[in-house]
Amino acid sequence: MSAQPAVPQHVHLVGSMALPTVDEVFKATGTILGRRLKRVPDGEPGGRNLWISWQYPLLRANPFLQVEENAQQVSSAGLRLVRVGDGVAPDEIKFSELGYAREARTSYVDFTRARDKGLLPKGSRFQVCLPTPFAVVFPFVSRSSLAAVERAYEAAMIREVEKICAEIPHRDLAIQWDLCIEMVMWEGESERYKSPFADAQKEIIDRVARICRPVPADVELGFHLCYGDWDAKHFVEPKDAGAMVSLANAVAKAVKHPIAFMHMPVPIDRTDEAFFAPLAGLKLAPETELYLGVVHAGDGVAGTKRRIAAAQKYVSGFGVATECGLGRCKKPDTVVDILRVHAGVTAEPK
Repeated sequence: MSAQPAVPQHVHLVGSMALPTVDEVFKATGTILGRRLKRVPDGEPGGRNLWISWQYPLLRANPFLQVEENAQQVSSAGLRLVRVGDGVAPDEIKFSELGYAREARTSYVDFTRARDKGLLPKGSRFQVCLPTPFAVVFPFVSRSSLAAVERAYEAAMIREVEKICAEIPHRDLAIQWDLCIEMVMWEGESERYKSPFADAQKEIIDRVARICRPVPADVELGFHLCYGDWDAKHFVEPKDAGAMVSLANAVAKAVKHPIAFMHMPVPIDRTDEAFFAPLAGLKLAPETELYLGVVHAGDGVAGTKRRIAAAQKYVSGFGVATECGLGRCKKPDTVVDILRVHAGVTAEPK
């Protein structure tokens, strides 16, 4: 008789969480999930709940940039694009603080307090979730100015990473890069997010490799692959896990830093073998944890278990997660219910 597939033990929290405060995020996640958690984000409260949107005012306020005159050119959020200002040379563009390091330092204080009180698992790490520089710049910047603005913004984001790693003890820190625009471009099916590059895959991987270099070897590094979450819908629905496997394998090959975890979303209506079959081709290092975004609010524990069972035909030993952050949930009770689904489909490690 063949052995039954193991019940997943670990839970990954993608990032945003529609709870009012960081303290409430740590209390709720720690109480409900306990030792299932290896890493805990701060829930990205306030403006950060809309992912990159809180960076638009920073772009808008930059003295080297100005609003695009063509009112037809707007982002998916309806915000007018910006461009290099008149009379500004591309190499003059500079960014000051982006805010990520300052937010991380403040939330880390709350994290250590919660962990010291026993609300969070002993040995858990504080997870800082960051969008890639390209993901911030591409939706908000005119194509004619994209290269110049991205170059300056990437330099600023690298300074943020260095500041985070200087302020937070490495033994307590995990950094997650959110690969969303890159994932959609890698898939190649979105009209809005078409690649501006002749060789999209090379350009994406080169960028990922660059932003990972400043992360010290003893800081955990992971990736959240994402198809977007606007009005609770993906920018484009994946036809199967094939593009995610391809991107994950390419990242694993190009990034020299050990990868602690890789997260992949799973649409709620996919329990068919065709979706999960490409997972058999994953080429991650043995120490890299795989998390599948099988948890959805729509069908609870029963639906989640169906997706887990379908995935286990092609890959084993994975943990569970939602497919994206929970920042769009309208009620805190919904967040708590979803956390309980995580607990209901996993077995807390001893």
